[in-house]
Amino acid sequence: MNDTQSTSTSAQEEPQSLAQRGNNRSRQPANQAFRDFIGSGWGPRPAELPARSEAEPWAAKRQAALGAKFIGERLVIPAGPLKTRNNDCDYRFRPHSAFAHLAGTGTDFEPDAVLVLDPLTAPGQAPAAGEPTHEAVIYFRPRASRSSEEFYANPRYGELWVGVRPSIEEVEAVTGIRAAHIDTLGDALAKDAGVDGVQLRVVAEADAAVTALVNQVRQAAGLAAGQEATQIDDALAEATSELRIVKDAWEVAELQKAVDVTKEGFDDLIRSIPRATGHWRGERVLEGAFGAKAREEGNGLGYETIAAAGNHANTLHWIGNDGAVRPGELVLVDAGVEVDSLYTADVTRTIPVDGHFTEPQRRVYEAVLAAADAAFARANEPGCRFRDVHTAAMEVIAAKIAQWGLLPEGVSAEDTLSTDGQYHRRWMVHGTSHHLGLDVHDCAQARREMSMDAELAPGMVFTIEPGLYFRADDLLVPEELRGIGVRIEDDVVVREDGTVEYLTAGVPRTADEVEAWVSGLIAD
Repeated sequence: MNDTQSTSTSAQEEPQSLAQRGNNRSRQPANQAFRDFIGSGWGPRPAELPARSEAEPWAAKRQAALGAKFIGERLVIPAGPLKTRNNDCDYRFRPHSAFAHLAGTGTDFEPDAVLVLDPLTAPGQAPAAGEPTHEAVIYFRPRASRSSEEFYANPRYGELWVGVRPSIEEVEAVTGIRAAHIDTLGDALAKDAGVDGVQLRVVAEADAAVTALVNQVRQAAGLAAGQEATQIDDALAEATSELRIVKDAWEVAELQKAVDVTKEGFDDLIRSIPRATGHWRGERVLEGAFGAKAREEGNGLGYETIAAAGNHANTLHWIGNDGAVRPGELVLVDAGVEVDSLYTADVTRTIPVDGHFTEPQRRVYEAVLAAADAAFARANEPGCRFRDVHTAAMEVIAAKIAQWGLLPEGVSAEDTLSTDGQYHRRWMVHGTSHHLGLDVHDCAQARREMSMDAELAPGMVFTIEPGLYFRADDLLVPEELRGIGVRIEDDVVVREDGTVEYLTAGVPRTADEVEAWVSGLIAD
């Protein structure tokens, strides 16, 4: 990290506030001569505007669908601010998923931006047939001129620090959405706001500062406040989440792209196994191999990689990845690449370090595979509801647990599947499926009747991921099974004809396929 200091300014004698002290390490010249000098002698900006995003027509349809639910209301969807990692260092920026979905943007566009759907009809009035209900406007901080202090002196937004920011014209060209300076947002929100005028809703969790601004406008206009405002805003967050339950064709293609790159990441991870087995933190070697591919070919990781060797596989969210990778053990890898559009894959494979399963390992693996296959088959039955996928997997898991004699005495597989039983869930405490998209656990704020209780519909993308987890200290299982944890996770899509297909069809999943995959790549 650069720590360049200028000697052209003298040390200040007056006491500094804590906030001011953060700039001590990179003191900037303040004289006008320097400002004139640094603002001169630059070549022209590119004259040609960037091409329109492929996501633009799809995003426009999403905006229209959301606007139709809130006719006559102003909808505020922030991208969110930069988040401080430590002191004056920020985390890499990722926009809020609702913003990215509705604006059609990806990667790091654009800290502090706000998408506003501005009503084109007055409250209580229906739009004319075929007419849009809202106009979309993106408010953001465009790049400053080269003669401005921000250009060279602002480490958070300055061009010399973080690169060239887009202009208003460039954002409009890419998104097809009218753009405006973020400094005009307050006036835009306040326009016609009032008890008998425009109502406001905001995705409140996305940006505390924008939510505070919305609440300030509400207060001044006599609009909803307190719990009533919270309920109004929750309804908008709910709607933006439910809007993502059914993916359009462009989204499905992006998810397939994410899966394909994830497969490449798994390949590189497997190739790193020989080095991992010789490293004191071999799990982190595997994590690093996958992460490199995620950054090379995508935006990065869709979530923190789980590279859990041996008994660590029995900790569901093992992300410390600081353990050894030992011959004869399994490594459970749960990982996904987030591509530049911000759509992520979510794939789990359980990999034998030596390239071959032992008999107990294969026994557990094939039980989990049978559960996954049963869930996939149930998903392809007409009228299947989202919750039925989990039920199908649990029927197999319960039968296997009963067959192995692990249930309490006198309890059958049928008994444990009842709501008063559920003993088998000791060895699989998580659910079998979740929606997948911009978030790895997508659409999490949707109502139950729109998600868990809903029939599968074309465009839904979700996971199927049963598992069995036998901890090393679990005295209720045979010793030969202790320390074995297996999960198999695939990403699937419901096609237009209602059939469910694997997006992860190219990732080996049977025990024989996995052995050949691992053995072949380790031998390379």
